[in-house]
Amino acid sequence: MRVVLIRQRYRPDGGAERFVARAAHALSAQGVEIMLVTRDWPQGAGDMRIERCNPRYLGSIWRDLGFALCACRRLRALKADLVQSHERMACADIFRAGDGLHRSWLAQRRRTTSPWGRVRLRLNPYHLYALAAETKALTHPRLRAVICGSRMVRDEIAGAFPQIADKLVVLYNGVDTQHFHPDVKAERDQVRQRHGIPFGDTIFVFVGSGFYRKGLAEAMKAIALLPASAGLLVVGQDRHEARYRQLGQALGIGNRLWFSGRQTDPRPFYGAADAFILPALYDPSPNVVLEAMACGLPVVTSRSAGTSELLVEGKTGFVCDALDTDGIARACASLLDPIQRAEMGQAARAAIEPYDLRLMGERFVAFYEDLLRARGGHG
Repeated sequence: MRVVLIRQRYRPDGGAERFVARAAHALSAQGVEIMLVTRDWPQGAGDMRIERCNPRYLGSIWRDLGFALCACRRLRALKADLVQSHERMACADIFRAGDGLHRSWLAQRRRTTSPWGRVRLRLNPYHLYALAAETKALTHPRLRAVICGSRMVRDEIAGAFPQIADKLVVLYNGVDTQHFHPDVKAERDQVRQRHGIPFGDTIFVFVGSGFYRKGLAEAMKAIALLPASAGLLVVGQDRHEARYRQLGQALGIGNRLWFSGRQTDPRPFYGAADAFILPALYDPSPNVVLEAMACGLPVVTSRSAGTSELLVEGKTGFVCDALDTDGIARACASLLDPIQRAEMGQAARAAIEPYDLRLMGERFVAFYEDLLRARGGHG
């Protein structure tokens, strides 16, 4: 079986990009031949043949539209059994809605913006383009299936596009449970010493770039409501990092807030932490939740993070509204108890094992084979 994947570019800390790389590895292990059509992807970042499609950059709209036009033209020369796009474009058999529904993201953004800000969102040319591209991708006659990384995304798409409800399939992301493992805690003291983190403090780790969408401000506000022995370790990059440092000073947690920047390997930082926090404003299927659970960390996240569906409230973590600072703080406070924290971490590890990368590969192959049988074979 030959499957063509489409994704514009690779970022080592990008959740969607890491999903593509992991999926390619898992599918290759199942005997699937993978080709990737991309603008920018490093060799060796996944078991696949790379086809580059890099039109001139003329702004954010042309970045997406130009790549879509180029990729769709390139597909004509590639003989594939199935084409799976991770971008909003109307030339694929399968659309993986890894970025969720753009209109749902805008709805969440409107919760935090002023009336004038909401007007600007509504009139922003890029958002208008993204909404139109999304509609075209989801209603194109060629489309045979939409892979949703969570029930949350499935329900959002079914509500907005009821005519394709029968094409929606939930396939959760997978995680390499051998690579992400509680053994990472062996690096705890080393990472804490390097960052000047007190050994005895309870540390919550936040992993994600794009601090606004991932909910860093709410995480910081929640930590500010906890005792001084609780701190926050931030792994990720954002061009507005200075603003968040200033917010930390204003909240009085500057001395228990650590920024480590973008990391290609977050495992040592999971090992240095006691719990994981991601009160995302909108994140359709965050891989970092799976990684944290696989490393044996209890999780505090939001209902607008799709993988919150995999948590059992009070057993493996806690789920709050993304803007409920008090609720987030109460959840974090319950994890200050080392006994409860350890029990929940063990339960989190056990709960995530059925989502091992190998099993994800098997589920995707079975899904592809069902599609091909329904079509009448390969080609």
